[in-house]
Amino acid sequence: MNITINDRIIECEPGELLIEVARKNNIAIPTLCYLKDVCHSSNCRICMCDVNGRLIPACSAKVSENMVVNTDNDKVRNSRVKTLQLIMSTHHKDCDNCEKNRKCKLQDLFEEYDVKPFNQNYVKNTYRIDESSPCIIRDDNKCILCGRCMNVCANTQSVYALCKQQRGFKTFMGCAFDNDIFDSPCIGCGQCVLVCPTGALMENTEINQVKKLLNNPDYYVTCQVAPSVRVALAEEFGAPIGTFDEGRMVTALKKLGFKKVFDINMGADFTIYEEANELIDRIQNGGKLPQFTSCCPGWFAFIEKNYPDLKENLSTCKSPTEMVGALVKDYFSKQNNIAQENIKVVDIMPCTAKKQEKKRATDVDNALTTRELAKMIKDAGIDYMNLEPSPFDTPFDEYTSAGLIFGVSGGVMEAALRFAAEKLTGNKDKVDFEEVRNSNGVKEVEVKCGEVTLRLAIVSGLGNARRVVEEIKSGKKNYDFVEIMACPGGCINGGGQPFVDYDKTPVEEVKRLRSKAIMDADKGATARISSENKFMTELYNSYINNRELAHKLFHWRHE
Repeated sequence: MNITINDRIIECEPGELLIEVARKNNIAIPTLCYLKDVCHSSNCRICMCDVNGRLIPACSAKVSENMVVNTDNDKVRNSRVKTLQLIMSTHHKDCDNCEKNRKCKLQDLFEEYDVKPFNQNYVKNTYRIDESSPCIIRDDNKCILCGRCMNVCANTQSVYALCKQQRGFKTFMGCAFDNDIFDSPCIGCGQCVLVCPTGALMENTEINQVKKLLNNPDYYVTCQVAPSVRVALAEEFGAPIGTFDEGRMVTALKKLGFKKVFDINMGADFTIYEEANELIDRIQNGGKLPQFTSCCPGWFAFIEKNYPDLKENLSTCKSPTEMVGALVKDYFSKQNNIAQENIKVVDIMPCTAKKQEKKRATDVDNALTTRELAKMIKDAGIDYMNLEPSPFDTPFDEYTSAGLIFGVSGGVMEAALRFAAEKLTGNKDKVDFEEVRNSNGVKEVEVKCGEVTLRLAIVSGLGNARRVVEEIKSGKKNYDFVEIMACPGGCINGGGQPFVDYDKTPVEEVKRLRSKAIMDADKGATARISSENKFMTELYNSYINNRELAHKLFHWRHE
């Protein structure tokens, strides 16, 4: 059928939302609360449009035959200005000191509509800032009650940590019974931070702690970088989404003062070696199945809080960053005669949940998100885009692209299959396991490795994880190995990645571009199976030459 938007005849399907029809045709309609597939609450009323002479919210209005729409006439603009003035009347307006300054959707709208405060006295509440979580800070003084965080937490992640409290002017977004985040079901994934249009939710920054380490001459400070950071960091400096950028990133970290910059891909190769062998052992010796991956801290926390009876199904392997941290503080410190207490390890992660993982592991001292690293680079006055590239530092610079693909959903599974297939068949004929790629949340496959047929599931997003776990518990599904990533799409869409205006670039497109950058790099790599990591092989032969030491370094639960 046809409708008219701003004097244009537009063809669309019955039942489509007006806002989506407009966006498909490059007609901008602003919003603060609407987020496709996440939040359809019509809370903010910024998207009001003139529809056949009446103001209607575009995010909940379904198109109908002969609908005539104006998205930007005087009536519409006056409505949006008044709504923004009402929001401004109770909003914390210290923009210059806000972590979201210049990346705030509300600030953008204030400027676009030239909104000025108006003389009206309303109740303005002052809320304490909740800093109880090591991952996330909640500041209700900046909250506009759009509902995005609540919806992504409940509907996408099935965590239900956030909900609206009280009524009227006293309404605020909080946790049940007004508990702190730390005492809520929150698992620290940070998806709420990604979708928040203001600075009401942000990562609990460790920038100042890291700066103190770097400024202390007694410390030998190293850092290690996760796969997904290199396909997102450059976005903070104006590069297109999905720009693959290792070299400038390493140079910037050196300029910040890190003595060594290591690649977590090395740790991923160790993870594959340990995890694949653990899976083979469970299958051959009647161990507990399915084996769940354990490298995602958000998923790890989700199991601990929701399904403690399945904790034995988690792989005993530490995450790649914990493995590199253990090697730095054990092997590297000894090789370079550095006192273990003086060597410090900083994670650079796409993930807010890594800030809580280090509470469990003692081998990592601090964790920074991609956004925090970008801020440090900017604060230091480093001209990032004009830096000359540098390589990662030895000895943790030799890695395979099997570690690189950990950054995308299905990557851990594919890396493990590459290793297992070689071990079980004795050849490297099968490297690309495309059947485990491109999951839309849950993907089930059976893969034959030699005489063994593996029943596998690839899951991203904790709402999907909950459904899969319930099916396993009920006996409806049986798997040997399950990869679960807390964030939809995997680490490329982690809670610590750069903010993106999802009204302009949908989250699915963001995930696609970043994933493609990683998979293109994998395709062009010369070493693509973890067993091809020569340094890892040498270390197992010369240093980690017994399972007791391997378990001490690489496993969080010792048998």
